Amino acid sequence: MKAVILAGGKGKRLIPYTTIFPKSLVPVGNIPILEIVIRQLRNSGFKEITLAVGHLSELIKAYFKDGKKWGIKLFYSQEEKPLGTVGPLSLIKDLNETFLVMNSDILTTLDYTKLINFHKRKKGIATIASHKRHLPIDFGIIRKDRKDIITDYNEKPILNYLVSMGIYIFEPEVLGYIRPGEKLDFPELVKKLICAKKKVYTHLSQDYWLDIGREADYRKALEDFPKRKNNFFKVL
Repeated sequence: MKAVILAGGKGKRLIPYTTIFPKSLVPVGNIPILEIVIRQLRNSGFKEITLAVGHLSELIKAYFKDGKKWGIKLFYSQEEKPLGTVGPLSLIKDLNETFLVMNSDILTTLDYTKLINFHKRKKGIATIASHKRHLPIDFGIIRKDRKDIITDYNEKPILNYLVSMGIYIFEPEVLGYIRPGEKLDFPELVKKLICAKKKVYTHLSQDYWLDIGREADYRKALEDFPKRKNNFFKVL
């Protein structure tokens, strides 16, 4: 199976870390986050990976070259203008079978094989890996009726919800919903698929996961990595 890693973002939320480095080269435990992702995918059976690059792409290409060092074939798809989070897929050739797409700034112990098997079993057009998050609300939440009579009062509730892990399994048919050169983000694509009555599944993962695109999560990754190093490197 082929994989596409989206590595073209500017990482504005990680400034000043990303002032001179692309987000995908930001180190976690002295290893660029993208290198961790590539090595995990390689050990999950992936043979070819395309890096969709844009901002500071020359640094990414200089570091990873053709991927031979990591025992994998690396290809590059250059984004000349910002195409959003999913638009770059329209530039990549030969995605003619089931393929994986993911962000380059993800620190996770996700079992990619389980995700792929889930997708194949469900036989949908797309599968989105998801994770549970809990958001504490620091206020008393009031519910009222049309006459302004309070019907419920909940002090500092915790909101439970599912979030996308930024990891997807797609069928080639998905590409038909992305116009060449069109700027398109993942939420818009998913809504297109839903409106077209296509089956989009979610695979709930209990594995460790952080999107280090935010400074708070990046700092947490720096704290967690040394403590959980064996958990990450067991799949490397």
